[in-house]
Amino acid sequence: MSKDILHTTLLASAFLLLFGLAELLYHRYKVRAELTRKLVHFGTGFLTLLFPLLLSSHWYVLFLCASFALILLTSLKFKLLPSINAIDRESHGSISYPVAVYGSYLVFEYQSHELVFFYLPVLTLAVCDPMAALFGKRFPFGKFRIGKDTKTLAGTSAFFLSSMVLTIVLFYFMAVPGSFRWSVTLPIALVTGLFSAATEAVSGKGFDNLTIPASVILVLLVLS
Repeated sequence: MSKDILHTTLLASAFLLLFGLAELLYHRYKVRAELTRKLVHFGTGFLTLLFPLLLSSHWYVLFLCASFALILLTSLKFKLLPSINAIDRESHGSISYPVAVYGSYLVFEYQSHELVFFYLPVLTLAVCDPMAALFGKRFPFGKFRIGKDTKTLAGTSAFFLSSMVLTIVLFYFMAVPGSFRWSVTLPIALVTGLFSAATEAVSGKGFDNLTIPASVILVLLVLS
């Protein structure tokens, strides 16, 4: 238990340092909020990958996620942390993310600590969602609207392809030596890519931080 408390303290300190760095870049060096927000998104994604390695119970993860959800809610109410919140669109992504991380860890714990149940949903959000945004802005063809949000076929396609590659890579490296089978992995990668890409396309206002990991977990639970 003492190790868990120590690791929880270290992780909490790392998250606070990340928020502090983003605020420093925003206020001191005038870095745009869209960029500092992406920095925080990437940094928190990396730190959450340490949860299965450093924490032995979902209660510690719940403490971390609930604490930072509270910090983010307070910052929204009192207009603090502009490095994260000062964007020109309505978004619930900052609040949805801790919920998704805790939910992913909870499933991982109840699935006999199979790492793919945590890493695939979290990495799909951390890797494929930015890929969709990058390609959607760089190649803005096939535009379509879902509610008030504009999406592109280029972005959705990038999400689908990167999700397939990510799934295959994770299954390959997490498989017991000699047990990897293309005939099993490819269908899972295909369904995961299609379902998560479709989920991203219809999700808006930052709720994709919650719906994307949920869609990946659903596919894993059904196909496993």
